[in-house]
Amino acid sequence: MKKINVLVVDDSAFMRKMISNILNSDDDINVIGTAKTGKEAIEKVIKLKPNVVTLDIEMPVLNGLEALKVIMKEFPVPVIMLSSLTQEGAISSFKALDYGAVDFVPKPSGSISLDIDLISEQLIKKVKIAITVNLKKLKAPVKTIKTPILNENKPEPITIKDSATKSSNQIVCIGTSTGGPRALQEVLTNIPRGFIPPIFIVQHMPAGFTNSLAMRLDKLSTIHIKEAENDEKVVTSTAYIAPGGYHMKVIQKNNELFIELTEEPACNGHRPSVDVLFESISNLVNYEITSAILTGMGADGAKGMKLIKQHCKGTTIAESEETSVVFGMPKAAVLLNIVDEIVPIQQVADTIIKHSK
Repeated sequence: MKKINVLVVDDSAFMRKMISNILNSDDDINVIGTAKTGKEAIEKVIKLKPNVVTLDIEMPVLNGLEALKVIMKEFPVPVIMLSSLTQEGAISSFKALDYGAVDFVPKPSGSISLDIDLISEQLIKKVKIAITVNLKKLKAPVKTIKTPILNENKPEPITIKDSATKSSNQIVCIGTSTGGPRALQEVLTNIPRGFIPPIFIVQHMPAGFTNSLAMRLDKLSTIHIKEAENDEKVVTSTAYIAPGGYHMKVIQKNNELFIELTEEPACNGHRPSVDVLFESISNLVNYEITSAILTGMGADGAKGMKLIKQHCKGTTIAESEETSVVFGMPKAAVLLNIVDEIVPIQQVADTIIKHSK
């Protein structure tokens, strides 16, 4: 197998050296060049034709976001962004995904991270994932007109116990990874106001970014979307996103549902893990479950979906290869013969609504 040729872009000479050393330590990766500004990055992309680019967001002359826009428009290549662990860094990271970046990796301690080795495994893994991505699927979702509203006025959230006769005790759960923020935007912005079942979501994402993702999606959607909190009572018409660094479980107490967050060891290399969420939901009594696995590398979620299929009423959904940025997680579920419907991302919301009425 040919080595993956990578261009490393960072305004810090120290960071360029450290990132290059990390990537070159892997036998499958070769750093073919470095750049210190966005302008130089564009020039090096044209000249060196790398397989993957790692691109710092905060740079002089032309910052990472501006450079990314030019690269993806004129000379498309898989790009992994490096960002700071701040709210501003999170916002910039999601903008980068809109502009066509494959994924992002947070620097542990700011622009110049002396502890950059902490993310070495993650960075190598994401570079290897990036080379498998179909760039045509990295376009931001077009803001579509929302599905017709079920109820004109957004209902006040109510606890599951109180709403038993109204919601038919239905639950939706979704798992996703690489390409997930775009996929979730496509799905959640097309869930109509008045949709009663609560939605539980695991998006593989580092701590510090999931709250920004929840706030971003909440602004675009008619249902309420929030980062989940420990021991939080579940209410209707709300989507809960597992916080980065924590597993999310849904548990039953006196016919009510609560969220439990734990720091148990990673599952399938992830915390949060889709399997952990889905397994907890498979243990719920008297609930009808609509579960969906969207784009992502690996197989997280397939075993959990199998448990839901075995123990619960409901429907299982997988995003089709046609629209998946990475068809790993959906494919793993499909290969277990547990998926009822395989649909492109544009049809996932309608499929969830159809099976949750």
